[in-house]
Amino acid sequence: MLQYSFLARIDLRGDALPEGPALRDLLPRADFDVQAALEKVRPICEAVHHRGDAALIDFAEKFDGVKLEQVRVPAEAIEKALEELDPAVRAALEESIRRARLVHREQRRTTHTTQVVPGGSVTEKWVPVERVGLYAPGGRSVYPSSVIMNVVPAQEAGVESIALASPAQAEFGGLPHPTILAACALLGVHEVYAAGGATAVAMFAHGTESCAPANMVTGPGNIWVAAAKRYFTGKIGIDAEAGPTEIAVLADDTADPVHVAADLISQAEHDPLAAAVLVTDSVALADAVEKELEPQVAATKHIEDRIRPALAGRQSAIVLVDGIDEGLRVVDAYGAEHLEIQTADAAAVADRVRNAGAIFIGPWAPVSLGDYAAGSNHVLPTGGCACHSSGLSVQSFLRGIHIVDYTKDALADVAHHVVTLAEAEDLPAHGAAIKARFGWKVPTSK
Repeated sequence: MLQYSFLARIDLRGDALPEGPALRDLLPRADFDVQAALEKVRPICEAVHHRGDAALIDFAEKFDGVKLEQVRVPAEAIEKALEELDPAVRAALEESIRRARLVHREQRRTTHTTQVVPGGSVTEKWVPVERVGLYAPGGRSVYPSSVIMNVVPAQEAGVESIALASPAQAEFGGLPHPTILAACALLGVHEVYAAGGATAVAMFAHGTESCAPANMVTGPGNIWVAAAKRYFTGKIGIDAEAGPTEIAVLADDTADPVHVAADLISQAEHDPLAAAVLVTDSVALADAVEKELEPQVAATKHIEDRIRPALAGRQSAIVLVDGIDEGLRVVDAYGAEHLEIQTADAAAVADRVRNAGAIFIGPWAPVSLGDYAAGSNHVLPTGGCACHSSGLSVQSFLRGIHIVDYTKDALADVAHHVVTLAEAEDLPAHGAAIKARFGWKVPTSK
């Protein structure tokens, strides 16, 4: 592995690519030890359980440098934030909301009945989670877009009770960032709490004097949010243990290096652990992208605290492959949160991808579009979890319930099979529950 000015290079050309875990082990990935963080969030979660709002207030002072009088944000503060919102930002948020609703409304599943046999049916109805707690991160950046990405699918699913938490900000008198509050107002979310990280997850999981417990918690966050979600798994539903953000770009010599470099930088500015990975069969493109990084990085913000360490970190690299077929194997093994396809016939290449949180096709669909205004959701699986998990959607907030409705004749027709299988599993009482309905004599098949 040769170190260049920004991105390391991993050369996978020449030899046959290994299979499965062996290939994944060759690819860059950030260190993100949720298990180690779990032990550090445990006492925080227990303190919230036992001390409620008082613990939340103490942790806000300890972690955010803010002395709160109350955790719940007053309604007037939410309305004031909307009144004072920059009109251009309001228009952009409203358009983002409109597009997200268009996409997520189409995801809503409807009740469906299957007539299995005459007199026997199974209906699947979809019921929304009763109450959800949504999290919008604070810290290095402000994310009103994450408010939209969490709230819209929950609303479109029909969730009746929606609460949102975001860290207290000393700059704003202990309230969450005003743009977060304004986004809540635009979406009609009026139950908002100044709570961050593991404390917010614990508040929703246990409930406190001011906040009723939730059935589910969703939303991106740092390692402490991920660890708290793991801690409460089984007590509440979660979307995912989100790790550092990722972009992978699969590109050939048709890609514009200016675009590719800009897109890698756009993810690197999130966090020093953010991953930026280029997979290409073109050394010329790799060289051109590397050359483009220096002036583009120099022209932006957050250079030393985020972008440079992210690009230079072990989680970022240029991966050289023999061709697009090999590149597809690499990006499937990597399972990126965001995957851009910048190749000839990009749509056909994208159709062959199996593992990605979201796929962005061609030069005019950058990840930034998906972050704000494509209509898609940007709360996506990270750390390779795209091989088994999906991004946040309306379906995340729905539960499928099967309703079984059989007549006496329909049960009689299949009773002997049920009894046979019950006895095969050495569960005679299961069979007896069928026999009891027919005077202990199981009908034979017609």
